[in-house]
Amino acid sequence: MSELSSTFALPDSAAAIALAGTDGASLRRLEALTGAQIVLRGLDLQIRGRSSQVERLQALVHLLEPLWQRGEPIGPVDIQAALTALDTGRSDQHRSMGLQVLATSVTGRPLRPRTLRQNSYVEAIERHDLTLAIGPAGTGKTFLATILAVRMLQERKVERLVLTRPAVEAGERLGFLPGDLQQKVDPYLRPLYDALHGLLGQERTSQLLEKGVIEVAPLAFMRGRTLADAFVILDEAQNTTCAQMRMVLTRLGENSRMVVTGDTTQIDLPPGQLSGLVEAEQVLAGIEGVAICRFSDADVVRHPLVQRLVQAYARRDARPGQPPARKRTDAPPARSEP
Repeated sequence: MSELSSTFALPDSAAAIALAGTDGASLRRLEALTGAQIVLRGLDLQIRGRSSQVERLQALVHLLEPLWQRGEPIGPVDIQAALTALDTGRSDQHRSMGLQVLATSVTGRPLRPRTLRQNSYVEAIERHDLTLAIGPAGTGKTFLATILAVRMLQERKVERLVLTRPAVEAGERLGFLPGDLQQKVDPYLRPLYDALHGLLGQERTSQLLEKGVIEVAPLAFMRGRTLADAFVILDEAQNTTCAQMRMVLTRLGENSRMVVTGDTTQIDLPPGQLSGLVEAEQVLAGIEGVAICRFSDADVVRHPLVQRLVQAYARRDARPGQPPARKRTDAPPARSEP
């Protein structure tokens, strides 16, 4: 079969560097996925291969255009997400997602959904008063929720942010921690502080914490309160008991929004105790105003190795005779957001 060659002109050097990736890694990844050959000469992206290979590569480059045109480096997650969209006939949705920037980090990096499920999750939070996000670590559940919470605070749609999580140790015993009450619970809440620092910077975060505009607290502090005019994020919800989950869900007050995130494969509750997140996923299915979003290993946006680790553990859990991860009962599955 005869080969076809094509040349794609890039607008500037920033776009060329962004598309190529570190040491040309992104171009090599595109070659491996399509079978086409790529040579970048200055601002000319030269493509050679069979007709189907060249067309596939051109389609991927076009899907990634909103990113490299901004000079935003193309990573493995971006390429895989574009390929999935292309293969599932959702190219238009993926391209519009690439144009969406939710916020800018303190370092100037644009923050956006990177997979179609992440995009659906963002839309669910914007449309619903309560959103449950369930899936593996590294899928952006907490970070995307924090981005939207900070944006709503800056737009004065809410008056405060409340970020909470259960103080459950991940298989360790931390003992009697030194310091006052806040210092004792801070280690459990560090991931939430990290997300705020990435969005607002450490100084601005500290100011808002001192004023009470942002509250980061363990779940036990929520009992007896009504959270009105607030954006509430319950993180690591797989480690809530059923009573705790019911308690925090019923704290929701007027003009408030809540996002509950968790990974039901990483439950640290005592054996035999049902996770409040598992129960909530079943009980709240189909309730008006509630969205349930599920992520998979394909949505992992951390180091590429994390996706392979998640897949490896999922295969292990699926083996016959493998003890269950206590992640669900025999109840029918809840309805997901698309």
